[in-house]
Amino acid sequence: MVKNKAQHFAQWCFLSLIFSIFTTAKALNYGDALAKSLLYFESQRSGRLPYNQRVTWRDHSGLTDGLEQGVDLVGGYYDAGDHVKFGLPMAFTVTMLSWSVIEYRQQIADAGELEHAMEAIKWGTDYFIKAHTSPNVLWAEVGDGDTDHYCWQRPEDMTTSRQAYKIDQNNPGSDLAGETAAAMAAAALVFKKTNPHYAHLLLHHAQQLFEFGDKYRGKYDEEGRMGVVKSYYASVSGFKDELLWAALWLYKATDNEEYLRYVINEAENFGGIGWAITEFSWDVKYAGIQVMASKLLNEEKSKKHSSTLEKYRSKAEYYICSCLNKNIDTKNVERTPAGLLYIRQWNNMQYVSTASFLLTMYSDFLKSSNQKLSCHGGIVGHQEILSFAKTQVDYILGSNPSNMSYLVGYGPNYPQRVHHRGASVVSYRENKAFIGCTQGYDNWYGRVEPNPNVLVGALVGGPDSQDNFVDQRDNYMQTEACTYNTAPLVGVFAKFSELEVQKELDHIQDLGLVASY
Repeated sequence: MVKNKAQHFAQWCFLSLIFSIFTTAKALNYGDALAKSLLYFESQRSGRLPYNQRVTWRDHSGLTDGLEQGVDLVGGYYDAGDHVKFGLPMAFTVTMLSWSVIEYRQQIADAGELEHAMEAIKWGTDYFIKAHTSPNVLWAEVGDGDTDHYCWQRPEDMTTSRQAYKIDQNNPGSDLAGETAAAMAAAALVFKKTNPHYAHLLLHHAQQLFEFGDKYRGKYDEEGRMGVVKSYYASVSGFKDELLWAALWLYKATDNEEYLRYVINEAENFGGIGWAITEFSWDVKYAGIQVMASKLLNEEKSKKHSSTLEKYRSKAEYYICSCLNKNIDTKNVERTPAGLLYIRQWNNMQYVSTASFLLTMYSDFLKSSNQKLSCHGGIVGHQEILSFAKTQVDYILGSNPSNMSYLVGYGPNYPQRVHHRGASVVSYRENKAFIGCTQGYDNWYGRVEPNPNVLVGALVGGPDSQDNFVDQRDNYMQTEACTYNTAPLVGVFAKFSELEVQKELDHIQDLGLVASY
């Protein structure tokens, strides 16, 4: 009997070892990717860094932001590899981080990353509270892209203009006000139970910003207002999508029927049920709005609006089908030869990460409501949608022709020369000697060596339409990373981490049964 037990135990150990080797070789570590993605936001912090800052090659920066204008604008995030604080992409980043936590809170918590996710959100919303100095005033930008791009400096050494720009009733910006309202309303949902006072404060600001954006309508990047932003974050889609987006988030956060009526009443006029779109981004919100509106069809209290909500859903499914290559010929998103969704050459990965999020979430929606997706190319089940989302995430993490992880710091092979000032220059913590504008270009920008600091968790622009990627600092179309690239992946990584853990547990259970047999 003892001998039998020993044999069974040895057999179980052997099978476990084989399984462990197999899964290590085959499976991607989504939990590690999640942890790293949240670390990236600490690299992008502006302002006075907290005591628990984990990215130690960064130090305080932008400590006089807003001083010239007599307002405290210290804090917030740098959007990418430069040092301008652009309000529109920053707000979208926070909306997507919040949406990730709203949809996948438990999975993020199970991975031990909920606190870091909430810290990343709060770093942005604390700044928005400061920037919203009165009901009809929102500070929209600090710094300007033109002077910033003449310099290659660490944020700690900044000598470029910190001019601040605002929107108000004379210079409206409904797109910016709307997106910031959406970010604060979404964040209010995140903090509702753990910090109700803060959630209430965020909602107060969100409601005021929505009213401001709706009452004084206009695009924030019009000449004479903030034309300075036009070369960097022009509002091509206009402001109507952001107003619908803000109203939807406010409805979710307040349960106030007034916001839902706005989404229904303006559905046609604002393009919510008219625009069939194949991208979702910091500029174009329609696909996100349509997916959110679709989910309302499952709620009893929304039944009276079902005819309009069905139209929203039809446009949401157009987006999903286009990603799955199941629309009629010309209406699908292009793909690279290896299968990556491809929208455009400049920073294409931003569209891959947002698509991965919407696909994953829509798959969950179909599964929970026991429905299927109907495309021109046939009926699609929730699992097929999720499986396709996984191909995109796995491509990002290294399952691609170059075996390159486009999430910096993940895996054995990732971009070493990210187009990022702070990462590419010796750390201020290591060498406090001042590095000037041209000195940075002369001594650091053109170096062929890898960056001295690893920008862990950054999702770079990624490969071209043929899956080719050139890891050079001056190849900014491919090697620059942005906060809104990584933000949607937080929820997606958490979801796939949960699935991977469950799969491993199932395998171990099966192995245990085999061993006992």
